[in-house]
Amino acid sequence: MSQILIALVGRPNVGKSTLFNRFIGQRTAIVHDLPGVTRDRHYADAEWSGKRFTLIDTGGFVPESDDIIEAAVREQAQIAIEEADVVLFVVDAVEGLQPGDEEIADILRRSRKKVFLVVNKIDGDSRESHAAEFFRLGLGEPLSTSALAGRKIGDLLDIITGGAGAPADDSPDARLKLAIVGKPNVGKSSLVNAMLGENRHIVTEIPGTTRDPIDTVIRYHGEDILLVDTAGLRKKGKIKESVEFYSAVRTLKSIDRCDVAVVVLDATAGLEHQDLRIIETVMERRRGGLIVVNKWDLIEKESRTAAAYERSLHDRLRIYDFLPVMFISALARQRIFKVIDVARGIDVEQNRRVATSELNEILGPDIERFPPRSKSGKELKIKFMTQVKTKPPVFAFFCNDPRHIEDSYRRYLENKIREHFAFRGVPIVLSFKEK
Repeated sequence: MSQILIALVGRPNVGKSTLFNRFIGQRTAIVHDLPGVTRDRHYADAEWSGKRFTLIDTGGFVPESDDIIEAAVREQAQIAIEEADVVLFVVDAVEGLQPGDEEIADILRRSRKKVFLVVNKIDGDSRESHAAEFFRLGLGEPLSTSALAGRKIGDLLDIITGGAGAPADDSPDARLKLAIVGKPNVGKSSLVNAMLGENRHIVTEIPGTTRDPIDTVIRYHGEDILLVDTAGLRKKGKIKESVEFYSAVRTLKSIDRCDVAVVVLDATAGLEHQDLRIIETVMERRRGGLIVVNKWDLIEKESRTAAAYERSLHDRLRIYDFLPVMFISALARQRIFKVIDVARGIDVEQNRRVATSELNEILGPDIERFPPRSKSGKELKIKFMTQVKTKPPVFAFFCNDPRHIEDSYRRYLENKIREHFAFRGVPIVLSFKEK
């Protein structure tokens, strides 16, 4: 299921970044008294009462400004509004209702999005009356809070997550959904075109040509496969055009709603830092993953070139070395349909359930040979284990003191699960519970 996307908008210096940081529980966005400090977008995943959502923090929305930077910030804020499922319109109780607030409210009413009006900087009961004047904006009841002091943050989150509907693309769809992701100019559109046998998408040498994700259905061996050709992801610091910010947000949404993400690399460039960040994003969002090295026809090869290249990739992938690696040429149409075959296998794997008896019988001896150690000196015993969920597979380990299970032992158990049960290309989750 896709995560709800929530955008924070408002005039400069009303406390959007402080609220963003309060929601995610850490100081990620830049917070400063000077208006306009937040220019680039920040997005982060958060969770409240078991409901996960993605937050977008936008720069200060200045509707009628001619300033170039403010115009760019305004455009990106409008993109965030367009893409969001829910909008939090943040206003300042200390400054009171301003003309800019009324202009933003008018834009939000026309957007027809679900909007929550958040009156920030109400630090105590004595300031509650300051919220009343914002009824004039016509966006429903103002929700008072103090992002800085943390006042009524829990109440606000209850209302936001309780009132937010699921995105429209959450309707059940039995088709295998593949998101084609990667940096600009690695050949994502060329791969889709090769699979389709037609030039349906524009392919040029200019990075970032694809701005929108375009869903395409392909019939393969009697089965409908949904391909999502996404715009190239870039480092957030390099997103200079609003249209590229739009592409990055859409790519995150595409990953959210896919079954398997096909991460396309350029064979001539190798695995770069941004490729790793894209792979990490796929894994953080618990999607199956496959690495496709495109433009393999441009590489001078010997008999062991592919094996050496794959070994080098896995060395750099480290904790993600369970992801399959394929070598293709979209231009020469080499092994392009093998991508679908491997992705389909990954989807089968992430829906597989290991019987509890089999899990305990096979994994039990590994735990006996190498039991968990505790820095506290207390003996740790894992008594029972079971798979509690699929897609992604979640394994619960019941033990006497789960707080003292170290990260290194978690990795040991994950490696053993993969050694015995594979789960190739699939992120798995380990949960430790007290018994």
